[in-house]
Amino acid sequence: MVGHEPKKGKLLVAEPTLTGDVSFNRSVVLLAEHNHEGSVGFILNKPLDYNICDLITEITIPFKVFNGGPVEQDNLYFIHKVPHLIDDSIEISDGIFWGGNFEKTVELINNETITEQDIRFFLGYSGWDSSQLDQELSSKSWVVVQNEYESSILEKSSNAFWKEKMVELGGDYLLWSNSPENPSLN
Repeated sequence: MVGHEPKKGKLLVAEPTLTGDVSFNRSVVLLAEHNHEGSVGFILNKPLDYNICDLITEITIPFKVFNGGPVEQDNLYFIHKVPHLIDDSIEISDGIFWGGNFEKTVELINNETITEQDIRFFLGYSGWDSSQLDQELSSKSWVVVQNEYESSILEKSSNAFWKEKMVELGGDYLLWSNSPENPSLN
């Protein structure tokens, strides 16, 4: 389950030591791209208090919006599992795709061809320069794991997702799975 090398399609699970990091505390990030130039990912388990129709008035269905990360939080991004419906999508891996024709996506959502189980919207993304993620991995800020959920990863949306990953990692991580988000409140 634990794969030490970051790779497009894998998950980054925040180490419990990231408790002071507002953006990444208890985060699970899907890596959408990883190459010699850097990495891009989206935080999967940080829902915002917005729905997509709050941000895009042309959309009439209130799909949840998530905090994708601290970079470009004024931009909207999406991942999905329906490339046969959304042209110009980029495959991440295992049935998960990034972006595509937004106008077509709006139309498909409004006519209920795409459901909330098919797509996830994010404000912002998580990004790392060419060696930044490697440095964070060396300093034990993240654990890299396989995405065994494949396209059903879109259904993993609750704050409990990080806790689930801690339990799966086992060992000392089990202790952290039940700790309060802010240890000073313990």
